[in-house]
Amino acid sequence: MKTILLVPTGEGVGLTSACLGLIYALECQGVKAGFLKPFSQEANHPKDRTTALFKHLSQIETVEPIHYETVIQQLNAGENDELLEEAVRLHRQVAKANDMIIVEGLVPNGRDSFANALNVALAQALDAKVIIISNANINQANETAEKVESQLRQFGGSTCDRLSGVLFMRTKGLPEESAQIPVTIDPNLRLTQDLQQFTQVLQQTHAYIGSAKLPIIGLVPFSNTLSVPRMSDLAAHIQAEWINEGEAKQCRVLHSSLVASNIEHELHKFVAGELIISASDRIDVLLAASLATSNGIPLAGLVLTENFVPNPLALDFCQTAIKNGLPILHTSLSTFDTAQKLANLSNEIPIDDTERAEQVTRFVSSHIDPAWITQILNGHYQARLSPSAFRHELVQKSIAAKKRIVLPEGDEPRTIQAAAICQSRGIAHCILLAKPEAVLEVAKARNIELPADLEILDPDSIREQYIAPMVELRKGKLNELQAKDQLQDTVVLGTMMLALNHVDGLVSGAVHTTANTVRPAFQLIKTAPDYSLVSSVFFMLLPDEVYVYGDCAINPDPDAEQLAEIAIQSADSAKAFGIDPRIAMISYSTGTSGAGAEVEKVAEATRIAKARRPDLLIDGPLQYDAASVESVGKSKAPDSQVAGRANVFIFPDLNTGNTTYKAVQRSANVVSVGPMLQGLNKPVNDLSRGALVDDIVFTIALTAIQSEQQSA
Repeated sequence: MKTILLVPTGEGVGLTSACLGLIYALECQGVKAGFLKPFSQEANHPKDRTTALFKHLSQIETVEPIHYETVIQQLNAGENDELLEEAVRLHRQVAKANDMIIVEGLVPNGRDSFANALNVALAQALDAKVIIISNANINQANETAEKVESQLRQFGGSTCDRLSGVLFMRTKGLPEESAQIPVTIDPNLRLTQDLQQFTQVLQQTHAYIGSAKLPIIGLVPFSNTLSVPRMSDLAAHIQAEWINEGEAKQCRVLHSSLVASNIEHELHKFVAGELIISASDRIDVLLAASLATSNGIPLAGLVLTENFVPNPLALDFCQTAIKNGLPILHTSLSTFDTAQKLANLSNEIPIDDTERAEQVTRFVSSHIDPAWITQILNGHYQARLSPSAFRHELVQKSIAAKKRIVLPEGDEPRTIQAAAICQSRGIAHCILLAKPEAVLEVAKARNIELPADLEILDPDSIREQYIAPMVELRKGKLNELQAKDQLQDTVVLGTMMLALNHVDGLVSGAVHTTANTVRPAFQLIKTAPDYSLVSSVFFMLLPDEVYVYGDCAINPDPDAEQLAEIAIQSADSAKAFGIDPRIAMISYSTGTSGAGAEVEKVAEATRIAKARRPDLLIDGPLQYDAASVESVGKSKAPDSQVAGRANVFIFPDLNTGNTTYKAVQRSANVVSVGPMLQGLNKPVNDLSRGALVDDIVFTIALTAIQSEQQSA
């Protein structure tokens, strides 16, 4: 799903208009584009303005944004990941019915200091291309460029591969005739020559603005006609009441004039589209406005100020104007305060002003470069699964799977809390193997609310039923007494429950070693028919993308055959979790640049894996930088389809894999999910003993999805 995030340089740049215009331009190209505003910035409004306008114009439903208060609460609580996961959930809802999604970013302002950082995180979470929206002034090119530059820095500068273009809105300094309002989209209105000239000036100081890397996709003129409010939009803003509402929803305020001197010197102000502001004791102004309207001059309206309400007798003289729809307002504010407030009226399009919204939409669309749209639609797009999207998909798939997961460390505090979360969110049906009273005691001490349907099994109550089956499974290797003794270990007991299909998966390791978790699985579950070994992967949640690392936990020194199998297992695991695998077989040498037994092992493993699975993109040997950094990949392996863009990394041995994953995890502060075991008949997964509650939750979700995949 192609996603474009529109990020403004500040307030008042026409962000809403840009979103609506781009959607309409795409629609005219036959693309069904949805709209998403993930985060509301409207604290005191129940409805989001842009979302409501999109619904009115398109007659298409979309999701409501996360309330401003909720955004603030989650940011203050440090729940940034949860906030982004919710944004991903909304994105996925919109994606179901559309070919492309236009996303409205947050507006940087004096109140919301988090806006820029959250926009960057949102682009990563949604794997979105970014368009910078800014206003412009032809005569102030350097100031215009600096606004764009400031926003570029938030995304890492002009080299960021997410940047897709700049759209200049409300551009001043252009001829007045350039702001024509089309009846429908009209590409002939595009200011091609003006854009070329403006680009040349911008590039004198900022060479990359308007380049192929950062094209200017449109130069939208400022339009007085489209920036005008209706009389109906003014009342609340100036704390006014209607004396006569009339045609207030149709009358637009092109200009406003303060009438303070003798009426004979002010008559030139009574022209079409004019808002007349005067003190309410100026009966002569009231009568002049009435006479102008009666004579066919379509004034925008009349605002009467100060504490006095016009004399009813005077209003009687204005009945013709009132019948003709002249809007008349009264406010107790002073004339000066009223004029000042009106000068500060926002240019934002009100929710119910669909006429203006439609005109703006066509206007903006006419100025967007159709060649850029074609390029976006047809250009190569390498989808990346972001950490937030990964977590969201993980939870959603596990909810759909509805699996029973046994947790042998049932009285361990983190495990109890994770089980409570999973049970309440429907991620899995969790079974805690522990004494019920011990679990309740821990929950009370830690203030953990246990769901009523959370299953707690006393190991002593079920142990006997697994003795005979265990003896049968390990025929000739242990007797009943030995089986009974081994079943004292809840990990062994949980593994037997899995072996007999009483549960769908097992998660352990918060207090047990990897060997304690894995050994019973080797003995009782055994490997899947297609595989000869068990390996592991970690899902590394880097800022922009999720990587898969394997094997980092199980096999100390796999041979070429085993390494090829690990690569295939890891690729299949990546696919199962929504990652399109591009597999790099890691070595200290790229291609034939080095020699040695270890390099030859990786080369042979690559050959075997390619032969067994020609459907997979696999390449090696590749050094880590050649596999992960595009520029290095192009230099060291120019013909490779994997170099520079790998997302599955297969390490030659456990020493390399474990060291690399921990180095990346700790030095880059990256969340890692795993290890997830692969190759077993049934899913068993090991936790790090330093696992956080969230780590356990996601591992339970992984296990549930594995079970679903294996039973498919």
